[in-house]
Amino acid sequence: MARSDELVFAPLGGVGEIGMNLSIYGLGNRHQRAWLAVDLGVSFGDEEHLPGIDLIMPDISFLEKERKNLMGLVLTHAHEDHFGAIIDLWPKLKCPIYATRFSAALFEAKCAAERNAPEIPVTVVPSGGRVDIGPFNVEFIPVAHSIPEAHALAIHTEAGIVLHTGDWKIDPTPTLGAPTDEKRLRELGEQGVLALIGDSTNAVRDGRSPSEAEVARTIIELVKSAKGRVAVTTFASNVARIKAVAEAAKAADREVVVVGRAMERVVQVARETGYLDGVQNFRSPEVYGHLPPDKVLALCTGSQGESRAALARIANDDHPEITLNRGDSVIFSSRTIPGNEKAVSSIVNNLVLQGVEIITDRDALVHVSGHPRRDELRDLISWVKPQLLIPVHGEALHLHEHAKLARAAGVPRVLVCRDGDLVKLGPGDPGIVGEVPSGRLYKDGTILEDSKSRAVIERRRMAFSGCAFVAIAMTAQGELADDPEVDLVGIPEKNRAGELFDDIVFDAVMSTIEGLPKARRRDPDALGESVRRAVRAVINEHWGKKPPCLVHVLTV
Repeated sequence: MARSDELVFAPLGGVGEIGMNLSIYGLGNRHQRAWLAVDLGVSFGDEEHLPGIDLIMPDISFLEKERKNLMGLVLTHAHEDHFGAIIDLWPKLKCPIYATRFSAALFEAKCAAERNAPEIPVTVVPSGGRVDIGPFNVEFIPVAHSIPEAHALAIHTEAGIVLHTGDWKIDPTPTLGAPTDEKRLRELGEQGVLALIGDSTNAVRDGRSPSEAEVARTIIELVKSAKGRVAVTTFASNVARIKAVAEAAKAADREVVVVGRAMERVVQVARETGYLDGVQNFRSPEVYGHLPPDKVLALCTGSQGESRAALARIANDDHPEITLNRGDSVIFSSRTIPGNEKAVSSIVNNLVLQGVEIITDRDALVHVSGHPRRDELRDLISWVKPQLLIPVHGEALHLHEHAKLARAAGVPRVLVCRDGDLVKLGPGDPGIVGEVPSGRLYKDGTILEDSKSRAVIERRRMAFSGCAFVAIAMTAQGELADDPEVDLVGIPEKNRAGELFDDIVFDAVMSTIEGLPKARRRDPDALGESVRRAVRAVINEHWGKKPPCLVHVLTV
């Protein structure tokens, strides 16, 4: 029988994938548990496989059922893959939220920018501070990452201490914020850590992630040597990089023009929270065209190829204020997230065609990851000395490599799990003891759909093979009242022999109706299904694809 102080863990997102992070911890027994949620993030839709889907979010149906036992939601940091789903999903939970100052301020600014965002209170916890959330005592331990105030969470419970790393790296010379708190992590290791739930993003990469200070030096050199206009694009949330770009501009006697709403929002929050103290004021886009080419630097959103972001509009030459010409330079101070390669490549090619010089991390050290490589993972294990390690925040290969490294580093127990697995952490032998509901929600415009949504499935089919629409008017006697109407969307105009598909489908509809007995013609459902099958079959015969077919039968 389960003990009353049993501690369990379940990832509802972010394990076996990059993004959409949501982890939950439970304390109690199988009949009654108090729950703590960590992060509530999004991943981004892929137009090829999920046309029209803006964001993907974790399924929180389990937490909705356990809402009265959900003590709170704690944020490790303010990246979209860790807090981007809160505005949409919090109204289903209405639990307390805990975050440090910068994360809370950026979330408040995000809410202010959203139309009809709910009022969502956030309790601010100091960096390095501790807070009691039900039976959980949560400690915010500073770690280096690519955004201010990233924190690992030491979750203190009567069953033991769990270290939930969030996103982190070891950077002895961060250009902004505190380095990873090695001293406190070593102290926890001496105290005894039951489980380490750890970031696996760079577990396949040897060595150590370079420092932000090295990137800052490179950017200064590149900007000082540039002849024409310079544009720099980076993740809007990377305030350390924004500061480095500002310092490079100052060293080259250039004004910084901020281009893009997301960048403007982060800059405003960073100034309000003191992270850009001493950095010169930035200029608005209207000023750009009035400055000499060698006196301006545009700091742009759009490093991931986002079609509505500033850089895409500049590359397409349709931005109202910002233009680039032959001899100008664009620095991509970012890495391309898997899945965004085509969009980024399109922007790069458009800029090259305009004569713009492109500089990426293939050419110079203009970006470093905010995640730990293998030597850093080994360091953390040696500091914390966990009894159990569970790799999270990564795809299958990342999790596998992190687990292999942990075993080689002498961690007594290593467990690889998947989204939805319920893992007993202690006391006693750890292991997967059950499952909780998990899955994906799709944000489609302003509507949330589950992964089995008819709209999502049908749109994917239509994106692949178009759609056929047929309207038929029948008399009560089962005779055609008029010629059928055929409308083909996304289907070729002609087959290989040059015959019009409109005619092919019309003939198939007519022959199907004429071939049915009158009793079936008087049954709208039976008639509609017969025509639907015939249309799909004839299009497949001439094209090799079976599009969805919608048949409307009207009795007059």
